[in-house]
Amino acid sequence: MNKAFFNWSGGKDSALCLLHVLTGKNWDIRFLFTTLNGENKRISMHGVPEILLEKQAESINLPLKKLYLPHKTTMKTYNLKMKSILSQTKSEGITHAIFGDIFLEDIRQYREQQLSRAGLKAAFPLWGQKTKSVAQTFIDKGFKAIVVSADSRWLDQSFVGRIYNKQFINDLPRGVDPCGENGEFHTFVFDGPVFSKPIPVNPGKIIYQEYPHPKQNHPGSCLGFWFCDLN
Repeated sequence: MNKAFFNWSGGKDSALCLLHVLTGKNWDIRFLFTTLNGENKRISMHGVPEILLEKQAESINLPLKKLYLPHKTTMKTYNLKMKSILSQTKSEGITHAIFGDIFLEDIRQYREQQLSRAGLKAAFPLWGQKTKSVAQTFIDKGFKAIVVSADSRWLDQSFVGRIYNKQFINDLPRGVDPCGENGEFHTFVFDGPVFSKPIPVNPGKIIYQEYPHPKQNHPGSCLGFWFCDLN
């Protein structure tokens, strides 16, 4: 079996991918790995509190390693911190990193390049599957998730705080991927076959936040996101 660490976002694609890995015979998962905002102690892009992430890991019964990033981090800072993590990981005899990505080729290439420099390999168990099928499988397997964030370019605030189910998928506007693979929305999984017990969670207030556009050819522009606070 290949020793690996699992990149865990706390969301639905991660959960389905982890189920696939844990029920197979090819992988020995040594720990879950998650990046968080070091200022507010929340999962990057998802906005989920650290305590709920820890409850997920406890219910999954796998060790959890966390990387805290500055609130306004740069790719240079991120790459330096990841280089240190990957170097330590390789020294522990781990050979692979597993991701739940489905079809974003540029993201895959970036991950593979960063891992290769550290002498590690990347694995993408869900790669190339139709996202409609992935969404249906997630629901059919008995997973339960709540939508915790949404890109305001695609979705309004009425979509956050909802349970991710067939009705939610049917209500998505034309052009929005059913798995949110383009970053349209993110989820928090609170129950399902990878957990020994459900994660108690309640949707709280909905807030709106803006962030500087990550691409340099959009100077001065911002991206807006809706978040549902969980407690």
